[in-house]
Amino acid sequence: MRLLCALTICVTAVTPAHAQDTVQARLDTLTMRLEDAEAMLEMLREQIATEASSALRTRSRVSLEFNGRILMNAFMNSKESNNVDVPMYRSPGVDGGPRGGMGMSIRQTALGAAFTVQEVLGGTFRGDLDIDFFGGQQPSGGGRTFPLIRLRTARGMVDWTHGQLLIGQEMPLISPHNPVSLAAVGTPGFTYAGNLWLWLPQIRGTLQTAGPVRFGVQGAVLAPTSGDPNGLFDTQFDPAERTKMPYLQGRVKMAWGADETAGEIGVGYHMGKVWDVNNEEQDSHAVGADILVPFGSKLELRGEFFSGQLLRGLGGGGIGQGFGVGGTTPVRSTGAWGQLNYRLTPRILVGAGYGFDDPDDADLAPTGTRLLNTTQEAHIHWRPSGPLVFGLEWRSMRTRYDASDYPNTHINLAFGFEF
Repeated sequence: MRLLCALTICVTAVTPAHAQDTVQARLDTLTMRLEDAEAMLEMLREQIATEASSALRTRSRVSLEFNGRILMNAFMNSKESNNVDVPMYRSPGVDGGPRGGMGMSIRQTALGAAFTVQEVLGGTFRGDLDIDFFGGQQPSGGGRTFPLIRLRTARGMVDWTHGQLLIGQEMPLISPHNPVSLAAVGTPGFTYAGNLWLWLPQIRGTLQTAGPVRFGVQGAVLAPTSGDPNGLFDTQFDPAERTKMPYLQGRVKMAWGADETAGEIGVGYHMGKVWDVNNEEQDSHAVGADILVPFGSKLELRGEFFSGQLLRGLGGGGIGQGFGVGGTTPVRSTGAWGQLNYRLTPRILVGAGYGFDDPDDADLAPTGTRLLNTTQEAHIHWRPSGPLVFGLEWRSMRTRYDASDYPNTHINLAFGFEF
C-alpha cells in the first residue's frame, strides 16, 4: 500500500514538470522563429535602403533608369558589299576573285537611359536617350576595335489621354517601324531595300481618340537633309538645308491593344525641298504606309511601303541615290519591306522577311548606278536564361547594275546580354 502511494505521488509530480518543459520548448521555438523573421526583415530593410541610396538620381531628384545591350557579332560575306558587318547592298567589285571574308565586331552595342515624371503640363513626361558605337571607327590598325560613339535617338515626350508632344531625334513619321534583328542594329534591316529609317531632329504632335480602338492624326516638322556627307568637325549646310525649308510629314493611324498585343496601321505623306547642282529647288515627296499587326500572342506581321522621289535623306530611298541624270533629275523610287515573326516558345523567336527598293531607270545614268536592290532574310533568336541573348541570321542581297545582278550572302551570329 505504501509502495502504491509513493508511485502515485512520483507520477503526479513528474507529469506537470514534463508538461511545463513541453510548453517551454514550444515557446522557445516560437521565440527563435520570431527572432529569425525579425532578422530577415531587418536584412530586407537594409537591402531596400542600400538600393534607394545607390539609385542614380538627376539634379531634379528624378530616378534615372539605365538599359542596354552588349552585342558581339561574328559575320561572313560571300562577296563585296557597301559595309561588311551590316551590309545593305552589293558592290559590283571584280568578279572572279575571292572578294568576301569573315570578321567579328562589337560596335552594335547600344546603351540607353530613361526617366518618367508625373504631372507635367497636365500629362506624363517621358525622356530617353539611346547611343551606340556605330559612328565609324578611328583610322588605325585596330580597325573596328576603335569604334566611335553615335547618338541614335533622344526624345522628350509629354503624353495626355488624347495626345502627345514629342521633341527630339526620332525616325521619320511616315516610317515608324523597323524589322526585328540582332544582326542589323547599327543600321536597321532593309535599309536600301524599302526601309526609310534615318533618325532626324523633329517636333511631332499627335491627337487621338480613346478606347479599345484608337484613331489618330499626326504631324511633324523635321530637319531637312539631302543625305550628303558632312565634314568631321566643322559642318556646312547641305542641299536640303540651303532651301531654308523644313521637311513636313503627316500621318493618320489606327491603333489597338497594348504591349505584346499592340497593333497599328498608318498612312502618311512627306514633302520637302532639295537644291540640285544648278541651285534650283526640286521637290522631295512621298506617300507611305505601315503595318504592325499581331495575330494572338505568338505571331506578328510588320512592314512598310513608300513611293516618291528625292528620299535619300530619309535613310536610303532610291538605294541611296538622290539626283540622277545631269545632277538635276530627282530619282523616283518605290520600295517596301515585310517581316513575319513567330514565337515558338517564350525564349525562342523565328522569323523571315523580304524588302526591295526599285528606282525609276529613266532617272538614272545609263552606267554605274544601282537599278534595283532586294534583300531577303531569315533569323532565329534565343534567350536561354536571364539577360543572355543569341541570334543567327541569314541574309541574301541582290543589286542590279547595268542590267546585271550582283549577289551577296551574309551570315551573322550574335552573342550578347541585355540589362
